[in-house]
Amino acid sequence: MKSEHLPLLNSVSAPAVHPDGTRAVVSVLRPDFDADAYVGQLWTVPLDPDRPPRRLTRGFRDTAPDFSPDGEVLAFLRAAAGGKPQLHIVEAAGGEPQPVTDAPLGVSAFAWSPDSRHILYGARTPEDGRYGSTEGVSAGSEDARLITDYQYRMNGVGYTADKPVQLFLVEVPDPGAEPRVAPHGRALKARTAAAAGQSAPEATSATPAGLLPAARQLTTAATDHTGASFSTDGRTIYFTAALHEGSDNDLASGIYRITVGEGAGGAEPEPVAFGNTGRQGVHAVRESRDGRWLFFLAQDLGPTGQDFVARNTALYVAPASGGDATRLSDVETMDLACNGRLELRGPDSVLPLNNARGTVELLEFQASGSHQTLVRGERVVTGAAAHGESLVLSFADASTAGDVAVLDGGQLRVLTDFSAPLRSGAEIIEPLELTVPSGDGYPVHGWLVKPQGQGPHPVLLNIHGGPFAQFTGALFDEAQVYAAAGYAVLMCNPRGSAGYGQEHGRAIKEKMGTLDMQDVLAFLDGALGKFEELDAGALGIMGGSYGGYLTAWTISHDHRFKAAIVERGFLDPVSFTGSSDIGWFFGGEYTGRSAEQMAAQSPMARVDQVRTPSLVIHSEEDLRCPVEQGQRYFTALKQLGVEAAFLVFPGENHELSRAGTPHHRKQRFDQILQWWSRYLPTAASPAPAARP
Repeated sequence: MKSEHLPLLNSVSAPAVHPDGTRAVVSVLRPDFDADAYVGQLWTVPLDPDRPPRRLTRGFRDTAPDFSPDGEVLAFLRAAAGGKPQLHIVEAAGGEPQPVTDAPLGVSAFAWSPDSRHILYGARTPEDGRYGSTEGVSAGSEDARLITDYQYRMNGVGYTADKPVQLFLVEVPDPGAEPRVAPHGRALKARTAAAAGQSAPEATSATPAGLLPAARQLTTAATDHTGASFSTDGRTIYFTAALHEGSDNDLASGIYRITVGEGAGGAEPEPVAFGNTGRQGVHAVRESRDGRWLFFLAQDLGPTGQDFVARNTALYVAPASGGDATRLSDVETMDLACNGRLELRGPDSVLPLNNARGTVELLEFQASGSHQTLVRGERVVTGAAAHGESLVLSFADASTAGDVAVLDGGQLRVLTDFSAPLRSGAEIIEPLELTVPSGDGYPVHGWLVKPQGQGPHPVLLNIHGGPFAQFTGALFDEAQVYAAAGYAVLMCNPRGSAGYGQEHGRAIKEKMGTLDMQDVLAFLDGALGKFEELDAGALGIMGGSYGGYLTAWTISHDHRFKAAIVERGFLDPVSFTGSSDIGWFFGGEYTGRSAEQMAAQSPMARVDQVRTPSLVIHSEEDLRCPVEQGQRYFTALKQLGVEAAFLVFPGENHELSRAGTPHHRKQRFDQILQWWSRYLPTAASPAPAARP
């Protein structure tokens, strides 16, 4: 795979299954160089193996499909080129999609009511006078912001308190009726005129008379309200939020409900409290189909509400009528998640995902506590949905970036092949799974992606971010691009990573750069000893975020690497505290809060020990590991006489390598390969010609 093959990477959303169980719908997205954006449409996937998948919509970017419970309507989010995602509906039998919303900053998520008459949606809602809500007021002309809280920014979002996610309820129009047209521009003009004591502007031909259905705003607090869903009887809406006193000083969030049934009026959110759960961060909540149980995913956060380090997410259940919660999953060995919402199956069970040793499994838990693993093996399950006997899932593995399968008689039957164009246009190398002992005998698990040919191959030790995250054996564009250029790529999950239990993850708490560095170097040495075609004299090291941290830390201790790439790194815990969106708690929990602890685990404090030529990569709008981290590290290297370069991307944030604009992602790959070619040339990536 080469950088120009990025548009062949098709990613697949979680599926929506029609209530009759005969078909699923997914969104298929890909990077597009011409649009310099991610484009994609909805595809219908019949469960009948004799019927092929087909494209269902033709929008610029159509995502998040979901059928109404009665199966008559399909709802989804559509974004025009340069626009925000808005809720649309279309008859399930086909037709022209109709818009339902014109939210100024777009719709983030939605859920159907059980009777199929309403849709609940979340949308970032700007304060008046900000983010274009008042015509003629640009970002530079907005009022100043007075900040009094720790939590006021988020990477990829920017300021948060003046545009929180609020919940809205809208009645679903007939998708076969006359199209409705968004009134947003006219509404803004009217509001602006009213504020100035002027009359509203006249409607023009550019403002059609048709209006979108009116939405009722359910929440107003200056915090995000997420994970919303209906109760089985449709009278209650559950969601998660941080509405408790002192919420600015911890990471906790809770479950809340709003009554929306007939006669509820303007009901206020009320907490759903459990007396036996302690301080938690709740990630998702859903009532069982039989209406008896409330399932939720949550992390314990310790007495301070900030002890998030390597805390596995567990599944809990409580009676919907009230009472104590029971933890269903083993918090030491299971790390559960969901793709946006908890999916239901049967009257009283849910389908969470589980991070497990470089894979993501699909599990089923019943309210009684019994559970089973439905899908395991060398796959990464990304979503699932069930209706009746039909259970459909989306997944990735070593040969696909995303496809759809059905669980049929306990066996997985693949229904699509969205990565066929990639495999026909580029060579995909299957990773080799390895486990090697660390210095203390601890097993270190990972993969080698080895290029074709006899070697000797230069070796790149690639370190993941997090640190509580994991590499998997699924198709990884970075490893494939580097291997195609002639590099053997090593990727492992050292202590500190997710998927191997809480003890594994918490092993580096207040000990960053100790066991984790030992493990990645042991994995490197183990692979060099096992594979003769790997060139021990031609080594590079690279990583992003926490991987940037451990790269910078390692090259201050080990000088055998010919070159390094330090990307979006956590490089100075001291300045990170005030500059990062998570700086007020992250560094303190991982390194400890004393000046001595920070210095003992800081790459900046050891930068004078670096001898390795280093490329520092950062994005200008990175709020997670702010650009000052890279700037200061690069400057220090230059002042010390170490060969260094600084590659900075405008308009990008911490997600550049995964979700940056397609042309920036390609540029990043090309610049990375140019750097390696200078110090680790290969036949496919030769050293640059000497300048005359």
